[in-house]
Amino acid sequence: MHWGHGHGPRSKGDPWSEMFSEWWRGPAPRCERGLVRWLVLDAIAAQPRHGYEVIQAIADKSRSAYKPSPGVVYPTLQMLEDVGHVRPLVRDDRKTYEITADGKRELREHEGEVGEFYRDNANDAWHEHADDVAQVMKRVGRVIRLFKHSMRRGSVRPSTLRKMKAVLDDSLTKLEDLLAVEER
Repeated sequence: MHWGHGHGPRSKGDPWSEMFSEWWRGPAPRCERGLVRWLVLDAIAAQPRHGYEVIQAIADKSRSAYKPSPGVVYPTLQMLEDVGHVRPLVRDDRKTYEITADGKRELREHEGEVGEFYRDNANDAWHEHADDVAQVMKRVGRVIRLFKHSMRRGSVRPSTLRKMKAVLDDSLTKLEDLLAVEER
């Protein structure tokens, strides 16, 4: 996924904009093999396409949140041909594919997953969540300031430090679990 700098409420060159963009973008999203099959069928259902057009159709529909590689699309097209969900055509001296009745049936059975994938990725731009990110970062800053202020006053006993560590460990475990679920 690539979200260029300068999108959203902040202007190009703004360090906050660049920082949030880098954090939000992260590595390119991956897609499960089964779901790729249905995305390919969905792209071909609209019209017969060759491999590059399938890649572009998926990228366009996901607003560039997901752009499958040729190394994923071409073997998927071959597998779909092997199971009878697409059939090859020759168009402009290129092998194109159209969906078959079996492919349409398969796609209908999984239209919920396809729709969910596109809905989830349609609003994946960092700038659409910048306020939420800022609120989380403010809370992290409050924790740091609270700790720093207490340490400077010298009012933190070793037993309190152990309790603080336990609270932070518990919070980190919950956050790690929450984020692990989000990645699935």
